[in-house]
Amino acid sequence: MSIKVAMIGAGSIGFTRRLMRDILSVPELADTEFAFTDINRRNLDMVTKLAKREIAENGSRAKITSTTDRRKALEGADYIFSMVRVGGLEAFKTDIEIPLKYGIDQCVGDTLCAGGIMYAQRTIAALLDFCRDIREVSKAGAVFMNYANPMAMNTWACNKYGGVKTIGLCHGVQGSHHMIANVLGLKQEEVDFIAAGLNHQTWFIQVTHKGEDLSGKLLEAFEKHPVYSKTEKVRIDMLRRFGYWTTESNGHVSEYVPWYRKRTGEIRSWIDLSSWINGETGGYLRVCTESRNWFETDFPNWMKEPVKPFAPEHRSHEHGSYIIEALETGRTYRGHFNVPNRGVITNLPEDCIVEVPCYVDGNGINTPVVGDLPLACAATCSASVNVQRMGVEAAVHGDVGLLKQAMLHDPLTAAVCNPPEIWQLVDEMLVAQSQWLPQYRRSIAGARRRLASEKPLGTLKTKGAARLKTRTVKEMARNAARARRDADASDKAAAKRAAQASRNKVKKNRR
Repeated sequence: MSIKVAMIGAGSIGFTRRLMRDILSVPELADTEFAFTDINRRNLDMVTKLAKREIAENGSRAKITSTTDRRKALEGADYIFSMVRVGGLEAFKTDIEIPLKYGIDQCVGDTLCAGGIMYAQRTIAALLDFCRDIREVSKAGAVFMNYANPMAMNTWACNKYGGVKTIGLCHGVQGSHHMIANVLGLKQEEVDFIAAGLNHQTWFIQVTHKGEDLSGKLLEAFEKHPVYSKTEKVRIDMLRRFGYWTTESNGHVSEYVPWYRKRTGEIRSWIDLSSWINGETGGYLRVCTESRNWFETDFPNWMKEPVKPFAPEHRSHEHGSYIIEALETGRTYRGHFNVPNRGVITNLPEDCIVEVPCYVDGNGINTPVVGDLPLACAATCSASVNVQRMGVEAAVHGDVGLLKQAMLHDPLTAAVCNPPEIWQLVDEMLVAQSQWLPQYRRSIAGARRRLASEKPLGTLKTKGAARLKTRTVKEMARNAARARRDADASDKAAAKRAAQASRNKVKKNRR
């Protein structure tokens, strides 16, 4: 069978080739046509050369076209992936550093909090353009799979305003499933579970092994683990108080609630600096910057590395290829996707985007009813949903007042800043990011005037509670093999795999 898969933001170092390899590991998808598109021609060309080399050395029948013309790439596409970072690292830097001036210390800044809300303003405007093109030139019924954060807000906007069936995909549930099995000393495939909630805030509301409920054993297991007890202090504390394990890394989850990063002097007691993903200030910005710089410098050596076969044993756990396989072949796949709620979680709003179990086969994507979340889990998610709803509506309509109200209700932002500070913070971020915010074009001048007439409130001169230095290419070259691995692992899924490999090594050494 021959299908066309378009990838928007294909200049991504890790995702593009990983998804391509995954798809081509399915025999029935060997004739797939890939259309890569990106606004950065240099990055696009480098990734395309790497991908074409892999196809050639595997003797694959797959084809790749590469273009900066997005509509051309989307023409006749059956499936579309988005891996974009609107504004690139330049905008990402302002998501981290401007809030720091107001005392808001983020690890990632791409889902909620000040950075995540502004990231949504940039990304939603672009995604709605993608949706327009998909409606006009892709195949009828084309499936849009979004990997770009902030996942819930982006997927919400596309489904409500984009007119395109959009599924949000993340790997947090798989990583947490592996972690739970690890602490219980069980094989992952033997541990069954039900997880439901919001992206990056999903809860394991049931964990069983051969019919036995193991939920009550998780706290002791995590507290005794030689690595997790140090790297997952926030999640363990929430497990202790809520009774349920939550997805996403320690650094991520610490940004979505008001309790762990509001006092600068306490932040280090909740995080660990062995990996950025455990809570380092601006950690994801640092590794993305290092990885991009190294990739561009070391690209000729990437072209010399051995090519892995397109084979099932090398297939990743990313949902994308499994969804395509299930829809095209009829084989059933169960995963956790981000979809409109519509009564799946009965104590969250109907219209919000939830991360829940889904089943895919030749009949499409189907979602069973989960029911109520435990009350504390639902309360935490509800706070996030309210911020997401305002963030989406602000992004779609270019509503500065609603954007400021979204920030005002964000849990961590509100824990750190008072209302006048939040109003000025938003104005400062609007001005700094104006080139990526077309929907706010008429409002930027007013934000500039207010900043010029008001006393500056964001006056803290700080690098953050746990900021590490970004390595130069010269410093990274001292260990080129490690730098290459780090660059290939700059996405969060790979970071988790690397951290997990380190933990497994610890476990092996203890035996």
